[in-house]
Amino acid sequence: MDMISHLSEKGQYDYQLVQRALHQGEQKAFGELMERYREPVYFMLLKMVDNRDDAEDLTIEAFGKAFRRLQQYTPQFAFSTWLFKIATNNCIDFIRKKRIRAISIDQGFQTEDGETIEISVKDAVLDPAEAMQKEERIRKMREIVDKLKPRYRKLVEMRYFDEMAYEEIAEELNLPLGTVKAQLFRAREFLFQMMKNTRDVY
Repeated sequence: MDMISHLSEKGQYDYQLVQRALHQGEQKAFGELMERYREPVYFMLLKMVDNRDDAEDLTIEAFGKAFRRLQQYTPQFAFSTWLFKIATNNCIDFIRKKRIRAISIDQGFQTEDGETIEISVKDAVLDPAEAMQKEERIRKMREIVDKLKPRYRKLVEMRYFDEMAYEEIAEELNLPLGTVKAQLFRAREFLFQMMKNTRDVY
């Protein structure tokens, strides 16, 4: 108890949930942690990215990363502090990558020192070897997705292959928005587990 006596009552309860999730693999404990912090994490990320779909995806990623690293958590800080740090860092990485993609290719960009960096872009047409590698990656990705249950497979295809918004998927399948999000969360977890055994997809 001394180990967590500095934490608030809420923080101590979270620590007990973490222990149950870690040592007993208790799904209910994982679920309760997610239930307690899903909305605060989502609204924090929404402020950072100003896009609901991105914030929803980043929320799921943050919990996925936190749950996979749960053994690294120590009660030096409250679980919520640790979780928010993971979510924030993951979001900053996402924003950085998005900014890099959004940079104007023609104009290049300036460093903090005022130096202009030109971006050299390869011909958009892939050479035959690159095209084959890309096709192979897509084929392997499809193979993994095909192993999902039909309802999850359909959702993943609509979201990630057809790039449809959550609202569009809900309308198309005549499902509540919350159901679509919850099922996509489960589908992504299944995919992650499958991909762990198929590293060469990347």
